Amino acid sequence: MKIRILAVGKLKNSPLLDQFDEYVKRMNWKTTLKEIDTPKGATSAQEEPLILKQLKPDDFLVALDERGETLSSPEFAKKIASWGQRAPGGEVTFLIGGADGLTDLIRTRAKFLLSFGKQTWPHMLVRVMLMEQIYRAQQIIVGHPYHRG
Repeated sequence: MKIRILAVGKLKNSPLLDQFDEYVKRMNWKTTLKEIDTPKGATSAQEEPLILKQLKPDDFLVALDERGETLSSPEFAKKIASWGQRAPGGEVTFLIGGADGLTDLIRTRAKFLLSFGKQTWPHMLVRVMLMEQIYRAQQIIVGHPYHRG
């Protein structure tokens, strides 16, 4: 399986970047991050064409959105395994929008909307949270004891 993460904004040198990179190093699945550089203070409408430019027509897109479905880690592992089987070339693309979220057009383009709950999270922190959950899913799928729940 291949994982591609599209994320609005640049994560500069910080402990968050170090943590993100640590999970990527642990992955057995090929994992890439594409940061979408936007002007400071850009709205979701201004980010939309920059996001669309990064999407391929056949992408299996999972968008992180507050309106999405919340999943337990085992449920997420089942979903990601299924998505990997259905996605062209086995590549699942995750999208993290900017501070204003995603437009309706982007949300309708997604095959699945994923939420990390009703709380608002800094979108830079969400990268690390997503990467940890992808790593956890990988470990659940192979039966590794990393997930003990």
